[in-house]
Amino acid sequence: MPREKGEKVVARNKKALHDYNIGEKVEAGMVLTGTEVKSLRAGRASLADGFATVDGGQVWLRNVHIPEYEFGTFNNHAAKRKRKLLLHKKQIHRLERAIADSGRTLVPLSIYFKDGYAKVEIAVGTGKKEWDKRQSIAARDMARDVERELSIRRKQGR
Repeated sequence: MPREKGEKVVARNKKALHDYNIGEKVEAGMVLTGTEVKSLRAGRASLADGFATVDGGQVWLRNVHIPEYEFGTFNNHAAKRKRKLLLHKKQIHRLERAIADSGRTLVPLSIYFKDGYAKVEIAVGTGKKEWDKRQSIAARDMARDVERELSIRRKQGR
């Protein structure tokens, strides 16, 4: 059977873009069990409370919910177990230095399949304050209004 080509997004963390200022992004492979891969291929995962940590020179993905595979047997995986991420040593050191400052964390942005391999995109995030969130919402609303006005003018010009 030929290997899949391209990218298939399984889950996105929309809450992370709202709660954090996103800095450097990194793509990492994941060490998964067979039932986890099958559950991901079925499009089932949640990144809502997920984060990553650097422990002993390894990067671990924590609190990411990949539900048990419904057709799995007694070898089914635990839904919220910690999962090892596959990164080069230089990338791990760079991420470790980036999160050494207070207020920074590693946030998973999306889980996807790239050419048949499960990948996760993590980013260095700095937590937003409440007024930062209001500014982001106001800027998004303003951009939406401008786009709406431009589309109205384009339609009237025809």
